Amino acid sequence: MTTNNDTLKQILDAFNQHDLDAIMEFFADDCVFDMPRGPHPWGSRFVGKAEVREGLASRFSGLPDVHYGDDTHWVCGDRGVSEWLLTGTTMSGVSVRVRGCDHWQFRDGKVVRKDSYWKIVE
Repeated sequence: MTTNNDTLKQILDAFNQHDLDAIMEFFADDCVFDMPRGPHPWGSRFVGKAEVREGLASRFSGLPDVHYGDDTHWVCGDRGVSEWLLTGTTMSGVSVRVRGCDHWQFRDGKVVRKDSYWKIVE
């Protein structure tokens, strides 16, 4: 499987459908996901498919209407970048609108690392 801009768009589409099964089909068994927030300089880290799925599920539960739009993607070799505008509403009713990006790493067409970043909106 070749990783390209269309692959990143398909992953984003699965995110916008909140379809964890479809999302996880893109990930390798030994994948890593770094969330933008957490107690460490890298945020919160999830390792392996089960933990990554749990981390992504927490994103959907914390922002039940989360949507990634206004997106662009590019791939060079085994690395890729997606830029997007995240919008959604927290469980406490706070509206979120923030630019961000994902740094992707691939092996044999599967995601082995997803590292997410958000702008800090004040």
